[in-house]
Amino acid sequence: MFYNSRKDSGLVATFTIAELIYHSIARKIRKSHRNALMSIIVNLLQLVVFVLAFYVMFTLLGLRSSAVRGDFLLYLMSGIFLYMTHTKTLGAVVGSEGPTSPMMLHAPMNTIIAILSSALSALYIQVLSLSLILFVYYVAFKHFVIEDPAGAFGMLMLAWFSGLSIGMVLLAIKPWFPTAVGMITLIYQRANMIASGKMFLANSLPTFMLNMFDWNPLFHCIDQARGFTFINYFPRNSSITYPIIVSLVFLMIGLMGEFYARKNSSVSLSARR
Repeated sequence: MFYNSRKDSGLVATFTIAELIYHSIARKIRKSHRNALMSIIVNLLQLVVFVLAFYVMFTLLGLRSSAVRGDFLLYLMSGIFLYMTHTKTLGAVVGSEGPTSPMMLHAPMNTIIAILSSALSALYIQVLSLSLILFVYYVAFKHFVIEDPAGAFGMLMLAWFSGLSIGMVLLAIKPWFPTAVGMITLIYQRANMIASGKMFLANSLPTFMLNMFDWNPLFHCIDQARGFTFINYFPRNSSITYPIIVSLVFLMIGLMGEFYARKNSSVSLSARR
């Protein structure tokens, strides 16, 4: 058979990749439900149940006084939104199609497009869900004020980016240790229920407890997000630089590992999953 190869210009190639990512995102969103709206509604309900569960728990245990001065529900949502974005993105990246997936047989599809579409679809669902929740809360219940919306959204994006970076490392290991990666992903997501720091403020922690949490980039993202959200909270025990550096390091390691896995993976390895 004859195959006529042609090289597209940079602009055409960019539009082709953007179109592939768009269709891959739409496919990811519809993967669980035939109707894309159902995926958003399910995620929306998860966030609402999460917020209500923590609200009831804090109220029953009398922990509301330990929260930051300001809107208590906004305090809860500032932690839960970032936690859900981080963990959902990590899970989506780890679960994205690998080099032996049938989707890779359709040129010009490749693993990087699959990873980006998984991460962006998770971001799209989370941003849309939290926007709807904040809109309903603002209109129907309370006119809250976010001190620095751009900074708070930046921390949400940093939580997403850190989830993407850590997920890249796990995805690179997955062809060789699929069962172990699944367990590590589950343990990491469950551990972040506490280790993310969404239930307390870093400024209120003693040093010995702070040392147990400050390794986690998500802990820094959530604490800094609350600094941007509330006018009377100034995060002293967290940093924006740390999660950026950690995420970039993990991303570079993950890209190198993914490149090696792509060159050395085989169907026999994927059959072990």
